[in-house]
Amino acid sequence: MRIGMSLPQGGGDGSRDSIALAARGAEAIGLDSLWVLDRLLRPTRPISTVPGQPAKPLSKFYANVFDPIETLTFAAALTERVTLGTSVIIAPLHPPVVLAKRLATLDQLSGGRVIAGLGQGWMPQEFAAAGASLAHRGKGMTEYVAALRAVWGPDPVCFDSRIYQIPEAEIGPKPVQPGGIPVIIGCFAPAAIARAGTYADGFNPIATTLDALHRDIDTFRDAALAAGRDPAQLPIILRANAEHSETPLPEDGRPLFHGTVTQWVDDIARVAELGVEHVFFSMSGPVDDQLALMEQVVGRADSAAR
Repeated sequence: MRIGMSLPQGGGDGSRDSIALAARGAEAIGLDSLWVLDRLLRPTRPISTVPGQPAKPLSKFYANVFDPIETLTFAAALTERVTLGTSVIIAPLHPPVVLAKRLATLDQLSGGRVIAGLGQGWMPQEFAAAGASLAHRGKGMTEYVAALRAVWGPDPVCFDSRIYQIPEAEIGPKPVQPGGIPVIIGCFAPAAIARAGTYADGFNPIATTLDALHRDIDTFRDAALAAGRDPAQLPIILRANAEHSETPLPEDGRPLFHGTVTQWVDDIARVAELGVEHVFFSMSGPVDDQLALMEQVVGRADSAAR
């Protein structure tokens, strides 16, 4: 099991110093990866984050979010070993040729340490601000990833699909990683998860309950198998939105990765049985406290593995 953490890129915790402390500290305690998200803006009016649910204010965290790729580039300069991942970049807000070139540049500067986690987005206000079309979600993600891979492939690059066109051209730099940067997809809807199983290099679910995670992983793997792909070659990288408690929480109804460090480590073992091979923790609070918790997780997880 590989273990990572999110960088403190937003809200009141987001700063140059906190990001540097987290990046250096994560590598020092033996974590495997660092992760960032993508949020273009925070609407000042309440919005509905789930169709059919009442509108409510979006968390103030999203009013101040450092750009994901620039944040990872900064972290890359401060580290030597950790993988650098996005979970997730909202793909339709970024022209694929631009995002492909930026990610390839990061892969070059980091020595081939990038994982590109992509999502299709959901907030109409972000699409309006970016001049992007909501219609490019869904099946458009398949074309988007194909465009990225074309840019990362050999020159001359030429791509022509229903949505995206790249005229024949030389486009560099290319990624360090052979075959291009791995693309994992973060999504919730069953149709989107199944679609990801047909074209993505991996799946990036969010930990909620064990039953829901089991269902979503099965949907992804079944679709991959139906498409003639080997599910064992497509990693499951789990985002754990963790909440820490000094005292154990009742197991009945406890969300995954809520509770004590011991309960977190137990959850790592549970998700490993489902085939998850990489978990990264997203937390709030002072960076020193987050690193102290992650050091305990790494130590206890290593002891449990032995």
